[in-house]
Amino acid sequence: MRGSLTPPLLARQQRWPWWPLLPLYPYGHRPTLMRELVPGRVWCFEQLHGIWYVAVPIRMTVLKVEAGLLLYAPLPPTAELLTELRTLEEQHGPVLTIVLATSSGLEHKLPVAALARAFPEASVWVSDMQWSFPLQLPPTWLGFPQDRTKVLFRDGLPHPQQLNWLPLGPIDLGLGTFHEIACIDQATGALLVTDALVALSATPPDIFQCDPTPLLFHARDRGSEALLDTPDNRTKGWKRIVLFANFFRPELLTIPSLAELVADARSSHDPSPRNHFGIYPFRWQDGWEEQADQWIQSCTDTVPCSLAPVLERLVFVRSKQIYLDWLRSLAKNDTISCLIAAHYSAKTPLSCHSLDHLADSLQSRDWAPSDQSWQTLAFIDRTLIKFGLVPH
Repeated sequence: MRGSLTPPLLARQQRWPWWPLLPLYPYGHRPTLMRELVPGRVWCFEQLHGIWYVAVPIRMTVLKVEAGLLLYAPLPPTAELLTELRTLEEQHGPVLTIVLATSSGLEHKLPVAALARAFPEASVWVSDMQWSFPLQLPPTWLGFPQDRTKVLFRDGLPHPQQLNWLPLGPIDLGLGTFHEIACIDQATGALLVTDALVALSATPPDIFQCDPTPLLFHARDRGSEALLDTPDNRTKGWKRIVLFANFFRPELLTIPSLAELVADARSSHDPSPRNHFGIYPFRWQDGWEEQADQWIQSCTDTVPCSLAPVLERLVFVRSKQIYLDWLRSLAKNDTISCLIAAHYSAKTPLSCHSLDHLADSLQSRDWAPSDQSWQTLAFIDRTLIKFGLVPH
């Protein structure tokens, strides 16, 4: 879907049968939005992914490099995505390079094999210390083509005349390793990251125009309520999704009793699979919107990006200085003009001074707290430590 967006054809998208029984959104239907971020130089492809309608954008960035294109943070190569990529190839040269710049991002790792098959002449570059759970599988079993897969830094770097690469980690997570590598495109000033930085918007990203159902689903207070598509409901649903995605179970959220859930479902005007049969197992308490606004507004003009709480509390909880050192190393690159992250907002204005301000802000405040909306993340961390699954 290129350029302007058209309203979703919900009737066409309601081929749900029994997808909600395995609540991995988008339930087999994966619209793709393509956008040109820097004319003739940078493009992005966006899809949605999530669990139980807690859907967030996931993004692959395409860079113009010498004689062709580079793909950063792979997406599933749907027919729609491949059609748009073939058009870019006709204009700017072939896909030369596919980059998986994280060792732990499963949603980015899974599409690598299919994307590599779609572009059999492209080299595949991956960050070091790739892992799988519960069994540690060899790279070829993860779908990385043996004859053209290279490890970033160990085997060199792709397009070093144009691109700077800066690693974050590796950090031992017990179950595996966090290792992410940022890419700075000197030609455009674009900083590409996978998970290590996010920028949030107060309004839903454009990709939700393809299917606003996740927003409308979470805008309700009970399962008996209809999915009403209004601008206010879209914004309300987006704010709740932001809290879910970042804190898993926010402080001002309760779970109703089974009897209450069943009664709601029975009185639902839309007991369809699309509506998860009228089941909405959440109750939001007063003050939730203020918490959402506080977190979203933490991304300001001075500091337009941040570290997601789930990474702060579960990945960098005992590695604060490693993260701050990485930010300050990035800040030394005065060519940086914008951030393009693999999640949430794309092409956010950014400068080296903003990165320094972010490092200063994180340095001065409490790190990886355990109270308020952070309680669930803290419980997960303590449980993993208790069972010896992560280092203390």
